[in-house]
Amino acid sequence: MTTAATDTPDDLFQDALKNLDEAFAYAEIHPEALERLRHPRTSIEVSIPVRMDSGEIRVFTGYRVRHDDTRGPGKGGIRFHPKVDIAEVKALAFWMTCKCAVMSLPFGGAKGGIEVDPKELSKLELERLSRRFIQRIADFIGPDVDVPAPDVYTNPMIMGWMMDEYSKITRHHTPAVITGKPIPLGGSLGRNEATGRGAYFCIKEHELHRGWDPKTTTVAIQGFGNAGQAVAQLLHADGYQIVAVSDSKGGIHRKEGFHIPSLIQAKNDSHRLQAVYCQNGLCTLMEAQSISNQELLELDVDILIPAALENVITSANADKIKARTLVEVANGPVSTDASPILRENDVYVIPDILANAGGVTVSYFEWVQNKAGFYWTEEEVNQRLLEKMRTEFHNVYDLSQIHDIDMRTAAYVLALKRIGAALTAQGTKDYFEAQQP
Repeated sequence: MTTAATDTPDDLFQDALKNLDEAFAYAEIHPEALERLRHPRTSIEVSIPVRMDSGEIRVFTGYRVRHDDTRGPGKGGIRFHPKVDIAEVKALAFWMTCKCAVMSLPFGGAKGGIEVDPKELSKLELERLSRRFIQRIADFIGPDVDVPAPDVYTNPMIMGWMMDEYSKITRHHTPAVITGKPIPLGGSLGRNEATGRGAYFCIKEHELHRGWDPKTTTVAIQGFGNAGQAVAQLLHADGYQIVAVSDSKGGIHRKEGFHIPSLIQAKNDSHRLQAVYCQNGLCTLMEAQSISNQELLELDVDILIPAALENVITSANADKIKARTLVEVANGPVSTDASPILRENDVYVIPDILANAGGVTVSYFEWVQNKAGFYWTEEEVNQRLLEKMRTEFHNVYDLSQIHDIDMRTAAYVLALKRIGAALTAQGTKDYFEAQQP
């Protein structure tokens, strides 16, 4: 196991850092705090040899980055994706630092990933890969050091394998080392839907400001995985018209809207996105237009929810976005150069470090429950999440009104204020110069 610098281009990470420069003018923090946030604390790259079902050895590359731990242990997911690289992981870890600060959680930011297409692996190969990764990074994580969680193409079962492997290595049952676990292994009720539910709570607060009627409000969701399904289900139950959804293979569009519980049932049963209506166990196909993910982003809807991967909206397509409200359920779906275009076009953006923070908030609740050995009901978890999301949504909104800035900049201002206060508490140049004789 080695910890070393990498020559991989940092374009995504450097792009993510640009948000700090804009927010710094309003945050009133010491420049030293800003400078420290430009550099991840630690990063690790590991090779992961796995014995495949065929008998051959394949070696995968894995990463873990701890961006900052001034306010507490690192916190952030592990993703399995063929395009994972160190620059992406550093950017995601940075966003986690800011997200935890926005939600006032006692965590810093971290992230991990393995460069792999998990769809190409058998279940046994996936388990071997997951456990082997933990063997490689076990000295780098821990319940009071760095606490992973699920992310793209990882799930509660994979988290359970990882927690079990860490416990074997340390010879202690350690549920608090990883969150997002299955309920019988110390997971928290409400965690699976938490990211989507947090975004839903943000939309409901925004609804109060805009005064719109859900029944006449149209929504398009790019990404119909765990988070996309959860927010779709909740909005549908409120009467919102979900007129388009997509997954990695493409999307479907129906002006009259979809019956979301039926879409979720079909997707989870067949692993295919189909326009269906299900009742009493029988599903009927409905007419719908097949569209690409790009076409979905450009639909004329009231609310657009990118819930897949980063950088799907860039300067190349930002002018084509017709939605009046954009809710970032994915991490970094809007590139930095696209943000000014959206602002000029009066697109109201609820940023990722607020909108998708429900997941890490309930991960925090899970960590607390694991530490205490006392577990809450799902109703208690959801109520605590509502209170957190509502409080921080209004903290961000109030800053946007005070400084006349957009919600993204306001969210980074709030994060910088909280992180800056923690960094400054350890002393700055001004403090140490004052101590000179």
